[in-house]
Amino acid sequence: MREQIIFHIDVNSAFLSWSAVARLEAGSETDLRLIPSIVGGDISKRHGVVLAKSIPAKAYGITTGEPVANAFRKCPQLVTIPPDHKLYHRQSARLMEYLSGFSPDIEQVSIDECYMDYTPLAARHTSPEAAASVIKDTVFEKFGFTVNIGISDKKVLAKMASDFKKPNLVHTLYSYEIKEKMWPLPVSSLFMCGKSSVDVLHKLGILTIGDLAQADPAVLEAHLKSHGITLWNYANGRDDSIVLPEPAELKGVGNSTTLAEDASSRSDAAKTLLELAESVAGRLRASDRLAGLVCTEIKYSDFHSASHQTVLEIPTCSTDVIYRRALALFDELWDGNPIRLLGIRTGKLVSCSEPVQLSLFDYAGPVSEKQKRLDEALDKIRRRFGEDAVKRGSLMEHKNPSDSDQGRGDSNT
Repeated sequence: MREQIIFHIDVNSAFLSWSAVARLEAGSETDLRLIPSIVGGDISKRHGVVLAKSIPAKAYGITTGEPVANAFRKCPQLVTIPPDHKLYHRQSARLMEYLSGFSPDIEQVSIDECYMDYTPLAARHTSPEAAASVIKDTVFEKFGFTVNIGISDKKVLAKMASDFKKPNLVHTLYSYEIKEKMWPLPVSSLFMCGKSSVDVLHKLGILTIGDLAQADPAVLEAHLKSHGITLWNYANGRDDSIVLPEPAELKGVGNSTTLAEDASSRSDAAKTLLELAESVAGRLRASDRLAGLVCTEIKYSDFHSASHQTVLEIPTCSTDVIYRRALALFDELWDGNPIRLLGIRTGKLVSCSEPVQLSLFDYAGPVSEKQKRLDEALDKIRRRFGEDAVKRGSLMEHKNPSDSDQGRGDSNT
């Protein structure tokens, strides 16, 4: 059996690159990628965080996730622009559609990155490196932004390779190359090795990926539990996962967003949760699924995370129901500190055709049917005219829906 060769394709500083290209196409004479610039929040409010940065900004020590105020202290002439998530989703969809013309075996893992199986390309190219170079160059010619492509026989190593020197480059990291190319790197460079894991490893005297690869797995498990074993496997290039072009059976639907400015009030958080609930509920309806569980996730400005979930008495795909449960969980969960990320996740999915048991005392039945018809009508309008064709008045007016009268909807066209 032929060994699979895997590409990991990653847009270089995606949010900033996509914004830069859009501005150039609109007539701007300044390429944000060539000056110290970031995508982030409003410096005047002092709550924004850096979502993406240019290479000149990186030279000043600016890092993704740090407060915008800190970034301006490092580089007073820094240019900052707000995020445009609708633009980013459009660019992502265009890129993935284009890449599928090279190989149908694509597994998208985030808005700006995917894995690709090289096998369908092999007969048309002299080598994986040659094929990757063609993809890289034609992406730039067609779209105006650049990608890095990592090549390996393992997914985790392909991911690591794409993170090597940037931008607009192709790198290999085959299993036989890890000792030379990966082991000398600091352990913080390893995929899935976050700050808290790095701190633990440093206390154990483990500074490089090579140190981690040669460490005792039992010691790692004792300090980092199962995650320690995962990191040890990755450090040794062990990863048996394959490119999965078709999604596995749907286990849950969720969405999260990193806020351009930290949310510090319930009303700000509630507005974001409503937007997330609309996205999640719409995806549930599109996949013909009902959710039996709702989970609210919070990441604070200090990167501490927390989540809380509840099981629903009646599975639902209603925006209103999901929003109100998510907001109730938020109220139980939030400790009052500034919020950097909010997310809603649903689980325990069942088919919409599966019968559900209603309580004799459940008065929401008729209202839920009315809400169902409203949601379906809004979905139809959005599919035909775009996501912005219809919006809830509460979002347009920056108000929050009432926490009572479950099932009542409000919309403006």
